Amino acid sequence: MDRPTPSPSRTREGNDATSPLPRAGGAGGGPVHTPGTGQFKARDTARAKELRNQASPAERRLWTILSGRKLDGHKFSRQMPIGPYFADFLCREGRLVVELDGFSHDMQQDHDVRRDGFMQAEGYRVLRFSNSEVMDNLEGVALAIATALAEAGPPPAPPASGRGAGRVQKLPGISLEGSAG
Repeated sequence: MDRPTPSPSRTREGNDATSPLPRAGGAGGGPVHTPGTGQFKARDTARAKELRNQASPAERRLWTILSGRKLDGHKFSRQMPIGPYFADFLCREGRLVVELDGFSHDMQQDHDVRRDGFMQAEGYRVLRFSNSEVMDNLEGVALAIATALAEAGPPPAPPASGRGAGRVQKLPGISLEGSAG
């Protein structure tokens, strides 16, 4: 029995070709599908990349403990768009946004209130920390984030394929056992 050969997603000239597979979208940088409309909504991934590249020292420091599922297996992303706003750090499965406030946030408190209200209306819990809290008490900040995630429920199970096995690291001195409930 002859098997049909899969069609490539792009031709040699770089033009899109017909493919039975859906186009990538959403978190990978492509368009986001708006359910029920048949339409895709563009995301400002260029701005998100720019914000990641301009991260403050406090953002970079916090990222060292949030990246790679290091905080009890929870996945975080940086500078993720949520509606018209960008979350400094987003944990989708825990529905948690972590925001760091530097000097510029002191000048825009009304904006932060609107932004937090929007994110809460979208179903996210928002935690705010000052840059100095992250720089002076990283373990305390990590514990507060871990506690908020524990209240939201357990992290998702690891992939069945075994990919990522051994990559989850727990932070020293942080245990969530007995903290929920």
